[in-house]
Amino acid sequence: MLFLGFMTIENNFSLFPFNTFKIDCSARWFSKISTIQELTHLLSQNEFTNADKLIVGGGSNILFTKNFDGLVIKNELLGIEKTNEDEKHVYLKASAGVGWHQLVLFCIENNWAGIENLSLIPGCVGAAPIQNIGAYGVELKDVFHSLEAYSVADKKVIQFNSSDCEFGYRDSVFKNKYKNQFVITSVTFKLNKTPHFKTSYGAIEQELDRMNIKDLSIQVISKAIVNIRSSKLPNPDLLGNAGSFFKNPEISLRKFEELQKRFPEISHYSLSNGNIKLAAGWLIEQCKWKGKSIGNCGVHQHQALVIVNYGGATGAEIFDLSEQILQSVKHKFDVELEREVNIL
Repeated sequence: MLFLGFMTIENNFSLFPFNTFKIDCSARWFSKISTIQELTHLLSQNEFTNADKLIVGGGSNILFTKNFDGLVIKNELLGIEKTNEDEKHVYLKASAGVGWHQLVLFCIENNWAGIENLSLIPGCVGAAPIQNIGAYGVELKDVFHSLEAYSVADKKVIQFNSSDCEFGYRDSVFKNKYKNQFVITSVTFKLNKTPHFKTSYGAIEQELDRMNIKDLSIQVISKAIVNIRSSKLPNPDLLGNAGSFFKNPEISLRKFEELQKRFPEISHYSLSNGNIKLAAGWLIEQCKWKGKSIGNCGVHQHQALVIVNYGGATGAEIFDLSEQILQSVKHKFDVELEREVNIL
């Protein structure tokens, strides 16, 4: 254990509590930061200049396949504040360490609309723009205004607007060009005072009918989505997982038409660019993976997109299972799946 003034740095620290897959691994160094000053102080230490660095919030989109031979920083920057508003919108700034669903509930309590469809997504605010999180017809970029990120090289906070972030499907500039170069410290959202309901995606309308809802509100939409997610997705506190493990693949219209001749029931939807997006869960299920276990891990019985750790699985075991799934989908459909989870 090291002490940097008011900060503690742990050596060979267990990361088991800090990843939702519940992988038993360790970090060479581990520390928590609750202010930007602490972050600056930590990163200015010569000992960490050339070390690999990893920022974790909820640890909900990571698969550790080995110990992390570097510095893991737990982001505990907290706080939510309204920074501006106009006739139609409220601008809300949330620190990176705030739990995502906590932010959703805060907005719902204040009748600020836009992220209710993103209810119950695990993780923290800081990870949301990196992944451009999305669910039930809404993506983070739809409500994004700006973010602040600490430049590891320049040792200062820089602001990014939407175009700077280069948002894509579960993607942003922070996953590729600027990977490991910035620490996101806060995100500002542009929320609606008058809601624009999105209920046509997935089973939202069916769940609203089941709930006997007559009048729509962001509160009831959030509740419906919480119900749906809770029925389909395992709680990571009870069963190790990282949510959807694979992205939905995008293919050309020509290739889709060929596939549809062989598989008339293939689950899909059309994109504005003329391509077709396939449902990765459907593809995996057709390959007979849903509910299948191999050793200490397997594919969840209610959602084929989710790989779970039944207890004691290593990251390498889970990665190997994902590789088998990729290969079987490729063999049956000639479609390449891509992992959504970050492999370390």
